[in-house]
Amino acid sequence: MEIRMLRYFLTIATEQSFSKAAKVLHITQPTLSRQTRYFEDTLGTELFYRQNKKMYLTESGQLLKKRAEEILLLNDKTEQEFLDRKQEILSGHITIGSVEADNSDTLAMFLEELIAEHPQVHFNIFSSTSDVIMEQLDKGLLDVALLLEPVSTKNYEKITLPRQEKWGILISKESFLANKSQITMEELTGIPLLCSPRYEIQKMMQSLTTEFDQEKLNIVGTFNLIFNIFSLVENKVGAALTIEGAVANRNTEQTIFLPIVPEIKTNCVLVWKKNALLTPTVNAYIEKFKQAF
Repeated sequence: MEIRMLRYFLTIATEQSFSKAAKVLHITQPTLSRQTRYFEDTLGTELFYRQNKKMYLTESGQLLKKRAEEILLLNDKTEQEFLDRKQEILSGHITIGSVEADNSDTLAMFLEELIAEHPQVHFNIFSSTSDVIMEQLDKGLLDVALLLEPVSTKNYEKITLPRQEKWGILISKESFLANKSQITMEELTGIPLLCSPRYEIQKMMQSLTTEFDQEKLNIVGTFNLIFNIFSLVENKVGAALTIEGAVANRNTEQTIFLPIVPEIKTNCVLVWKKNALLTPTVNAYIEKFKQAF
């Protein structure tokens, strides 16, 4: 059970509102709502119910409230004892690489926490594909990175994030597939596809077609960031093979995401170079992921 989630839980219980609690915690309301749902799923019980536009504790929530207050009191006391021994102010710079994925919000959430706790810290976020990000990481231009599997991490320390990324295709609403809610790998073999240029991704997808008489996917073009491919999808040049998290928050009025069935899911990983000399700022950021996952 994460200390961070216990703080979130008690703040919601006090404020009786997700929006008010989010302001107190200095995070966004969607982030707080999502984390709370995940917390309830982990515990296997509902902690809140809504009545008259306010959030109230369920019986399970009331039990957790008492325990959470005791745990946080002890935690805060312990942390303060160590802080008293270390009076220096954490400052510095952190450079983060990130793929386009649903897990990007986790990366941002912990960065929000770090900045809220240490306003002197500055950051830079570099968005690209896993291959380009790893190249920057190897050159020492990035401190940590969020990558999408499949990817080789033998040269890195890593933390696997639990929320998986779902694969599918992005199509035009005018496509003949627009009336479908999902698509199979067999159906994909006859469709012009736009795909990541990463060898690992193409190999993973091609390997899933072997049961269909060795048919191969018809990849007519490649792309690195999904932003540049929307107009090609809308104009039916091809369907884009991508993860749902890369397009979920985009303006997709002219496009539809179809998940592949049976489901294809991969994880995101936070990585940093093995044996690297990390600054206190980078260590503090990584520690948030270690405590959470």
